[in-house]
Amino acid sequence: MVEVKRKKGESFEALLRRFSRRIQQSGRVLQAKKTRFHTAEKNKNGQRDAALRRQFLAARREYLLKSGKLKEEDLRAKKRTHR
Repeated sequence: MVEVKRKKGESFEALLRRFSRRIQQSGRVLQAKKTRFHTAEKNKNGQRDAALRRQFLAARREYLLKSGKLKEEDLRAKKRTHR
């Protein structure tokens, strides 16, 4: 943690400038930028569950298409509306 105390007679702008410099030198900003969009990987059970869910939905979609209860045009229209 970076801590900067105000010196006697120091203006706020000078204090802020000194604080910003200390933050840059500490590397905190760079570290925050690196980890900004980091997402933790799912564990094995989560990965397996997601794969099974995708597999189930694909099979269900295929069944509905073959049985005529769902048309390909409907699928394309749904994909466009979700954007």
